[in-house]
Amino acid sequence: MASLFNKIAAFARSPQGRRLVDQAKFAARDPHKRAKAQEVLRKFRKR
Repeated sequence: MASLFNKIAAFARSPQGRRLVDQAKFAARDPHKRAKAQEVLRKFRKR
């Protein structure tokens, strides 16, 4: 499990990973996208 976490951490430090993190932060600030994400999470939790 530690190696998986290390791979994820290494990806997050890469240029592509940083770009995706920035996109996620931007999307989290948008109220419409936040509501959409919460609805998707609710659907998965019902299963």
